[in-house]
Amino acid sequence: MKVMKFGGTSVGSVESILSLKKIVEAEQEQVIVVVSALGGITDKLIATSQLALNGDEAWKDEFDAMQKRHHDMVDAIITDKQKRTTLLATLDDLFEQLRSIYYGVFLIHDLSQKTQATIVSYGERLSSHIVATLINGGVRYNSRNFIKTTPKQGKHVLDAELTNQLVKESFLTANSPLSTRSSRLVPVVPGFISKDRDTGETTNLGRGGSDYTAAIIAAALDADVLEIWTDVDGFMTADPRVIKTAYTINELSYVEAMELCNFGAKVVYPPTIYPVCVKNIPIKVKNTFNPQHPGTLIKQKIENDHRMIKGISSIKGTTLITVTGLSMVGVIGVNRRIFSTLAENGISVFMVSQASSENSTSIGVRDEDANRAVEVLNMEFSKEIVTGAMFPMHAESGLATIAIVGENMKHTPGIAGKLFGTLGRSGISVIACAQGASETNISFVVDARLLRKSLNVLHDSFFLSEYKVLNLFICGIGTVGGNLIEQINSQYKQLKETRQLKLKVVGIASSKKAIFNRDGIDLRTYKELMANAEPSNVQRLKEEIISMNIFNSVFVDCTASADVAAIYQDFLDHNISVVTANKIAASGPYDAYHKLKKTALQRGIKFLFETNVGAGLPIIGTINDLLNSGDKILRIEAVLSGTLNFIFNTISAEVPFSETVRLAKEKGYAEPDPRIDLCGKDVIRKLVILTREAGYKVEQDDVEKHLFMPDSFFEGSLDDFWKNLPQLDADFEARRKVLESEHKRWRFVAKMEKQDDDMGFKTTVSLETVDQHHPFYGLEGSNNIVLLTTERYKEYPMLIQGYGAGASVTAAGVFANIMSIANI
Repeated sequence: MKVMKFGGTSVGSVESILSLKKIVEAEQEQVIVVVSALGGITDKLIATSQLALNGDEAWKDEFDAMQKRHHDMVDAIITDKQKRTTLLATLDDLFEQLRSIYYGVFLIHDLSQKTQATIVSYGERLSSHIVATLINGGVRYNSRNFIKTTPKQGKHVLDAELTNQLVKESFLTANSPLSTRSSRLVPVVPGFISKDRDTGETTNLGRGGSDYTAAIIAAALDADVLEIWTDVDGFMTADPRVIKTAYTINELSYVEAMELCNFGAKVVYPPTIYPVCVKNIPIKVKNTFNPQHPGTLIKQKIENDHRMIKGISSIKGTTLITVTGLSMVGVIGVNRRIFSTLAENGISVFMVSQASSENSTSIGVRDEDANRAVEVLNMEFSKEIVTGAMFPMHAESGLATIAIVGENMKHTPGIAGKLFGTLGRSGISVIACAQGASETNISFVVDARLLRKSLNVLHDSFFLSEYKVLNLFICGIGTVGGNLIEQINSQYKQLKETRQLKLKVVGIASSKKAIFNRDGIDLRTYKELMANAEPSNVQRLKEEIISMNIFNSVFVDCTASADVAAIYQDFLDHNISVVTANKIAASGPYDAYHKLKKTALQRGIKFLFETNVGAGLPIIGTINDLLNSGDKILRIEAVLSGTLNFIFNTISAEVPFSETVRLAKEKGYAEPDPRIDLCGKDVIRKLVILTREAGYKVEQDDVEKHLFMPDSFFEGSLDDFWKNLPQLDADFEARRKVLESEHKRWRFVAKMEKQDDDMGFKTTVSLETVDQHHPFYGLEGSNNIVLLTTERYKEYPMLIQGYGAGASVTAAGVFANIMSIANI
């Protein structure tokens, strides 16, 4: 035998109630059906009573709307004319009773607790008549005949002993449906409502009372299973409205389910679990709208369960009240006074955190109880507050409480460490925390504005999500940015399948427009989306990214903008990693560069700029690896300009210097204004970056510059530059012939050399000649090359060589930096 409870959404529409009929009639074993009021009716009953209490004639319209809704439901689902007529007559009798009660409230402007309990009982009384008529073999039972309560501290609580006795008498007598299984009669019971054992007054079991009714009946009759039919597939690993990757938990223990329910998982009502838990009766949570789904099974012990964390739950609207004072230290009874005072005033505490010094206790209450809690506690400790032995209560609102739940956390080291480490790396501060000795629940309080981010990062970190997610904001959609987006799009499927990694681009910006989508942007159509995007600027870009507050975020800069580089610090301060191909930040003022690096280190995030030097070549990463392993960089020699290397490789008797510059621009190696490359500034920036990464403090002005063109060529307009450039051809050709006869070549070389003293070093950039035996001699095209002389690689320096320019290789280098963050 099983007990099946159907909630308000399961009886709230024609579609759902017909699904209920199909589900129940498909059962082969004996069932008892418990139903809630039609979805939203209980709230409507309460709201209408308040209108009547306030003397508002609108109560009549609300009443008529409720009656019409029930009539419309009956007309849509009961096809037998006689049954429909009989049912409508029964419902109308109940509505007439209800109308009289409302009218009385309206006339005398009084609404007692007794009257309110009677009013709300009509929701289940009405729905149970409808369901009993709809189901083949349905027989309606009046739950007030066997669910009995007794008053206690101003509330009605279940009289368990009497109720169990009456349930057995009602369902296990000779004439009951359960004793004549062949008849296929189906008892239908209104949930929620009850009766005072002494006065006979109508009472109720409170919030979630229909679940409680079903559990009470299942326990009393030793049912094989209790099924809770609702509008979700079962318990989820987290709130699916917040976490898109949340999925149904197949099995939970009673303890795990209770913990999740207590912390906001509104699948079942917590007291539901207690009656069936005592009897070891499993609970199955199923979806009326998707009955084929297996749902969640809740039972005593889960076999072969190796997952540490089962679910993450949360409570919004938390206020943390701190009771503090030196007089609390070592004094017995302070906590008793705190909790007794709150209990006497009907205030529930769902979390407690106390310092080991005993000088403060923090308690979590709901926002609506906060002011009252502060008031009564200040009254309770008024004498101590006056003398200064204790301080007035401090309440902090705008918070949220999160709980991670799982019985396998018990005696498993490292769970709490991983939890707080994950939150810390995401820039989320824990305000208070608590863990019981049972180790099945770790609860903590955070700023409510960080709730979504907290849930997402924890869900991902504890492998509740099928995939690890990295959220990317890409700034710049030119050659590098465009190539990067294409590479991410082409690799998306493979990374998802082979690495369980989802690279989700949630923002794309150009210099004038930007698009943002928390759920991810379709990279196949991003150009069309950008064409219709809203205007944007750097300030809006910064504000939008920070306000989105997305976990595991990475800002990717594919521009050369100083304004964009200036907002890196803001992102790092908000725990957003930065990957950049833009050299300005890493080569700018040393103090700003150092602060960026230090912030990233302190916050456990990344500031990566491998492509600042050598495009996709692993130069910076190699230097970092050498230093981290205890080596020391003594000398750096490098050809770092693909543009200049192309120019000096291309110059010949047939191709004069001025033409090589023009070819470099046409092929995309040089900037639109090639003077930026020819003045050596780009190489200086790269040398500064390498020198800093090698452990030396240097500014751009510290670099000695030995350029190969007169300063006058860098003045005036770009047109003047192109007009005057051929004037240098004859001199370059004369010098080139001499080099050719000596079997030498030009290379624009950047150097850092450590001097004899510990801190001294020298940095230079200059046009040098190299012979056939030098490693730089055979450098082709626009390639880059770096020689690293270290304490370990002194006799034979380490050589790194390859493509040092080009949009695709630079984009690939940026992509590699992104992947290094994903691998953390």
